Amino acid sequence: MEVLSVLILVISFLFFLGIGVPVAWSLGLSSMLTLMVTVATMPAITTVAQRMGAGLDSFSLLAIPFFIVAGELMNRGGIANRLIEFAKSLTGRLPGGLLHVNVVAAMLMGAIAGSAVAAASSMGGILGKRMEKEGYPKALGAAVNITSSTTGLIIPPSNVLIVYSLASGGVSVAALFVAGYLPGMLIGLLLMITAAVLVKKRKLPAGEPSSLKLVTKTFIDALPSLFLLVLVIGGIVGGVFTATEASAIAVVYSLVLSLIYREIGWKDLPAVLLKSAETTAVVMLLIATSMAMSWVMSSEDIPQNISSALLSLSDNKIVILILINLLLLFVGIFMDMTPAVLIFTPIFLPVVTKLGVDPVHFGIMMVTNLCIGLCTPPVGSVLFIGVGIAKISIQQVLKPLLPLFFAMIVGLALIMIFPEITLWLPRMFGL
Repeated sequence: MEVLSVLILVISFLFFLGIGVPVAWSLGLSSMLTLMVTVATMPAITTVAQRMGAGLDSFSLLAIPFFIVAGELMNRGGIANRLIEFAKSLTGRLPGGLLHVNVVAAMLMGAIAGSAVAAASSMGGILGKRMEKEGYPKALGAAVNITSSTTGLIIPPSNVLIVYSLASGGVSVAALFVAGYLPGMLIGLLLMITAAVLVKKRKLPAGEPSSLKLVTKTFIDALPSLFLLVLVIGGIVGGVFTATEASAIAVVYSLVLSLIYREIGWKDLPAVLLKSAETTAVVMLLIATSMAMSWVMSSEDIPQNISSALLSLSDNKIVILILINLLLLFVGIFMDMTPAVLIFTPIFLPVVTKLGVDPVHFGIMMVTNLCIGLCTPPVGSVLFIGVGIAKISIQQVLKPLLPLFFAMIVGLALIMIFPEITLWLPRMFGL
């Protein structure tokens, strides 16, 4: 019966995805069909609906819509332009300067907005035209924009890390947020090194001349935006407020700052809220159906069986982590990050904790891994946004994406092998 349940779950889910059913609906329908193996039709439907409702009944999830609103305000409120100018002053006369600007600005945008989509759309929209005028290949610029935007999901604040905290059964959000800084910067640095190698033979123009005066000026201009990072993370780490309360503070601060910059007015707020509501609805539906599938899998003992199977293969921590990462890389190609975190965290976390892996370390490793999937077809949301803004095809961007993928995988391997990259800051702050 357990084997039949697994087969129905996997085959039905892949079937629904294959015929173009949205991921959230595919998760819910396959969960319902799996439950029908052991339960009558109406109780199965009722149970899945109840589990979806129960999955959203969490105070910590309130942080997600607030951070989405804050990110939308930042994206439209002139913050991205100031971060780009600051990043531009830092790159100096590096070869292929605008590519490095894109990476640094995406990291800064991610550290404030916590959204890969916001970073990709902002950086692509603003820097894309500049790159084209200065002779940068469209495909290369889009590839750097797509991959660097994912650093915003590792560097806090990050909605995905909040989702992981929920799925893990209560890993500290503060610890996850602090732990994301060094891994996120490591990925960004590796992308910059790779971009430098790619532009060496292309003889692309260097960045504009910089000076201490210019760096100081752009830093002062960007300082109000950067202060949000101190306000949110500092408040959480210092115990002044929770992550959920911090998300509400981020909305108020972003609104005030955007109005001061006069990039948006009161008349623009309905559009901002409508866009945020659309994004929130998609994310919450994914969370609800993912939680229902997690419950169905748990009721069929699927996580326990997978755990036993993995541990029977080896008791070596690195070997198990490599196997898990390979599976997650495959999963990330076909599944969005949020449901992947909710479904696979309860499966793999008990396995790695038995081997002595810290849950915070595993969470950052898992999110870093799934970020790669956001840049791959057929469901990579950041990939589609990046090529859409650049107005090129996916086929055109794949070639320059490959070395950047390799850089991200190298970063993932370093994070996996050296847990101190993740855990040093949380331990220093006593988290």
